[in-house]
Amino acid sequence: MSPPRHRYLRREQLQQAEPFYPLQLGVCSACYLVQLVQSDGGSDDGANEKPRLTPSSARVTHARKFTAKTIEELRLTPRHQVLQIESHDGYLLQHYVAAGIPVLGIEPELAAARAAGNRGVRSRIELFTTRTARALRDEGIQADLLIARTLAQARDLNDVVAGMKLLLAPRGVVTIECPHLLRLVVDRQLDMIAHERVSYFSLVALTQILARHGLAIYDADELDAEDGWLRLFACHSEDPLRPITPRVDSCLAREREAGFDAVENYAGLAEPVHDAKRKLLSFLISAKDNGKRIAGYGASGRANVLLNYCGIRADFLDYTVDDDPERQGTYLPGTHIPVESPDRLRQTSPDYVLILPGTQHRAVLPQLESIRAWGGQCVVPLPEVRVVT
Repeated sequence: MSPPRHRYLRREQLQQAEPFYPLQLGVCSACYLVQLVQSDGGSDDGANEKPRLTPSSARVTHARKFTAKTIEELRLTPRHQVLQIESHDGYLLQHYVAAGIPVLGIEPELAAARAAGNRGVRSRIELFTTRTARALRDEGIQADLLIARTLAQARDLNDVVAGMKLLLAPRGVVTIECPHLLRLVVDRQLDMIAHERVSYFSLVALTQILARHGLAIYDADELDAEDGWLRLFACHSEDPLRPITPRVDSCLAREREAGFDAVENYAGLAEPVHDAKRKLLSFLISAKDNGKRIAGYGASGRANVLLNYCGIRADFLDYTVDDDPERQGTYLPGTHIPVESPDRLRQTSPDYVLILPGTQHRAVLPQLESIRAWGGQCVVPLPEVRVVT
């Protein structure tokens, strides 16, 4: 049971009841798709913090590289059409606009669509469904490149994929980006599990889901920069000109070796997550028993998932720090750990700084060089607890 991960609290809300919803994964015995067992609760509706319209510098860089790659490899020109499902504020599509390639974003949030318009990105303000796809096709709009970076959040996955099939031009390409279930398991990325992320994809499962709707995956990229995300390229099953690359076969082979093609193998995937929790708690208990002061670094949604699952509250972490001024002065959902400015670390000189989320510790460590001055050490929680001097 976990609270919505973006429902940050003010002091006056600490004594009020918080909503908690199940955060549990199950697996389909037919296609091996891993999904939330209950996906109708835990949305961030009414949360104190909505997803920010301004993308991070890492996302902007990622978008620029992705655009250049697809324009070159797919030979996109002003004669082609690029569409994106849930296009947000146009931070990705703006690069196609700059290259003179027509774009259309399908974005349900009015504020995000308006921000996209300021970037020159045309948007339809609606949720993408089969009905949306059919209406666009009837208007003569088809996608030469269809970008689906939020497929894991789809409440009705089959309806969205069927719409993608309808909207794709005869020689068109679909790109899908999603967290890779294999990396989630191997790296124990339990903080990737969230109420708004309904599906957790393996290539084994996605191959079957897309094939059911007449689409075929022909290439697969594993993105280290995206915490082990998959970038997949798919086309119409009847398109004979896009052979399946060895990267698809290699990825499928590793997933089958991990047991992703047999439902009985999934039951054992929970124990490594339980083990990661026990080891983190054991470290924190030992440190507190020895009089150590512990602070956190980060107050993201992923941090909240990890802290709530492990039951880490203010009796373990004195506080956590975050660069975002809007989060500073609030309390984390569920755990009620106070969020402070990074200056607080220098003022209190904690013995340990727990990096949240731990899978991004390589980017965080350079920002914590100053804790050496008082002998402070960084703690990385996942996939196993380790102290970084």
